[in-house]
Amino acid sequence: MYKESLVFPGATVGDGAASATGFQALDALYSFVAAIELTPSVAVHCQDREGRVRFWNSTCAAVFGVPTPEALGQPLDKLVEHVGNGDFDSMIEQIWRTGVAPAPRDWEVRLRDGGRRWMYSSHFPVVHDGVTQQVFCMEFDISDRHMLEDSLQHAGRVFNNAHNAMLVLDADQHVLALNRAFTELSGLQKDAVVGKPAPGLFGIIDERAETRTDAKTAAGAEAAQLRRVWHSAASQGHWEGELAVVRGDGQSSPVWLALTAIREPAGIVNSYVAVLTDISERKAVEQRARHQAEHDALTGLPNRVLFLDRLQQALAKVKRQHNRFALMFLDLDNFKGINDNHGHHAGDAVLQQVALRLTQCVRGVDTVCRLGGDEFVVLLADSGGADQAAHVATTIMGALAQPMHASGQELRLTVSIGIAICPNDGEDEDTLLRHADAAMYHAKQNGRSAFQFFSADMNAHVQARVQLENQLRAALINGEFVLEYQPEIDMASGHVVAAEALIRWRHPQRGLLLPGDFLAVAEDCGLAVPIGNWVLHEACRQAKVWRDGGLGMTVAVNLSASQFIDHLFIDTVDHALLSTGLPADALELEVTEAVIMRGDAATGATMTALTERGVHLTVDDFGTGYSSLSWLRRFPLSKLKIDRSFVDDIVSDPNEAGMIPAIIAVARSLKLKVLAEGVETDEQLRFLVEHGCDEYQGYIAAPPALVPNFTVRLR
Repeated sequence: MYKESLVFPGATVGDGAASATGFQALDALYSFVAAIELTPSVAVHCQDREGRVRFWNSTCAAVFGVPTPEALGQPLDKLVEHVGNGDFDSMIEQIWRTGVAPAPRDWEVRLRDGGRRWMYSSHFPVVHDGVTQQVFCMEFDISDRHMLEDSLQHAGRVFNNAHNAMLVLDADQHVLALNRAFTELSGLQKDAVVGKPAPGLFGIIDERAETRTDAKTAAGAEAAQLRRVWHSAASQGHWEGELAVVRGDGQSSPVWLALTAIREPAGIVNSYVAVLTDISERKAVEQRARHQAEHDALTGLPNRVLFLDRLQQALAKVKRQHNRFALMFLDLDNFKGINDNHGHHAGDAVLQQVALRLTQCVRGVDTVCRLGGDEFVVLLADSGGADQAAHVATTIMGALAQPMHASGQELRLTVSIGIAICPNDGEDEDTLLRHADAAMYHAKQNGRSAFQFFSADMNAHVQARVQLENQLRAALINGEFVLEYQPEIDMASGHVVAAEALIRWRHPQRGLLLPGDFLAVAEDCGLAVPIGNWVLHEACRQAKVWRDGGLGMTVAVNLSASQFIDHLFIDTVDHALLSTGLPADALELEVTEAVIMRGDAATGATMTALTERGVHLTVDDFGTGYSSLSWLRRFPLSKLKIDRSFVDDIVSDPNEAGMIPAIIAVARSLKLKVLAEGVETDEQLRFLVEHGCDEYQGYIAAPPALVPNFTVRLR
């Protein structure tokens, strides 16, 4: 069949020599085709001048899906369509025209069933008597190879256009290839990376870098961690985590690295693939959140959280290197007065200026922290000891003593500083903080505007104070407070016109304690307001009992400054009056000159609200402060109480006693009554009567008592 299909037109047996030559060529071709037929991987076919198939071997039938009987005599382009058919037709036409075989090439063909294949084809003419008789084709099915090449090219395009940065490394972790995303991420070009060791391109993300004080130790830890990353990938086949890629400009970018080891069938690692995801935005968000969590919103200084972290590092370094550091506890003196007199905006502005000045007084390795309110802590790293700490404390006191400006005003303040040295004064966080706080407390006790080093005696004193605070809280809950009352007597009639409520503490172990034993601590620890509110309510209750018994007198209650400025104070007074049924005009509230000197709108509003209700207002301990006539005119007051120190001077220092007539004259000009407290002798009483004092109280009449004597008359 094959031989008959290859007979050339005009080459018949009877043609003599020419015919013999033609048959020799056909025989040779037939032998060649028969040999090709034994090679199933080679598809062989030929076509005549009309493009009809004259030969079609079994491999053609298998590859193109057309049996040989169906193929013979059919136009080739009906059996197999060459994609880019114009190129194919031009090539065949050129063979017929020139008789020259073109170079082999790849062709994509479409089969009758719609399938596609890639063929590597060699076309050449079969020439007889100088004339091309047929076009012979030998081709190999290279579809699998082409698919592999396509896959490789596709993989290459995916690799180079991937959103994530990628590296291919050899078994020794040297870079073999990188994609465009890696260049964009790192700023490093191919020539600067290929062949280089990949571990050198990475670093550790140190999220606590700003807290590190030992660069050498940190560098060693980074190298060790990077070695663990590569060892883990090699031993376990994969590692994922956060690293930093070192950029061409020396900076670093945080990435999520997925590092995978590629193994040979024998299990030996022959390469690695590293996929890097840029996490800069996420880390920036985390860093902002961490900064907010670890820094004071007002001053930008580290807060307690970050400070304790740095303190732990300093303690660890002391254990390793046996060095020292100093811890300084700072408290601004009388800062509350700035808030009270100038408003919280002014107070905030002062705190910001304090923070700036503190950071300017220390080194970069030191830490300045705001614990809250007006409390700051300074950690002096690698301190030279007490001398260096004293020098820094002096520098800080000088810096903060300079005028500060807030709300258009020039303000001045001082600071009290307590200093503890590690390890001398403690080797753990709590002990050092407690001891520095104890030293600061003693600096305040000794006159403020000073620094004080910790000592064991201070600690004992502070422990006693803390114990007293806890006992005060328990006393308020357990009802251990009681009130004693001291009569206030009218000079003219000798009758008791009022009773001053004086708090006492029935201490379970120490017995009856006077206000001087505990009120200052109550003020410092925030108990002055709840204790004062209890006094107010209890005094109103007792006064109502007296009035119901026919004693028409007022009750006088002392107010602390913190109680008076409490935003719920007016509500507290209303509740005390309403719940006890005491008329407002039977209540007298005593405020200090310090409250009067606030002179702000809030003070005036509170006083006005009280007097509108009928409550009387008295200035207690008058003469010990710095109030002036102009200040006193501003407020609706009822009475001045002359401080007992002036009454004592009547006998001991007659010259100072001359202040009493002046105070009485001031009160008269303001239409205020005058009461002298602490009267103990007949001489004092006669002096006060002679100079027109309106009322008095003291032991000469009656001491404070739970059940006062209201039948006392003027002696």
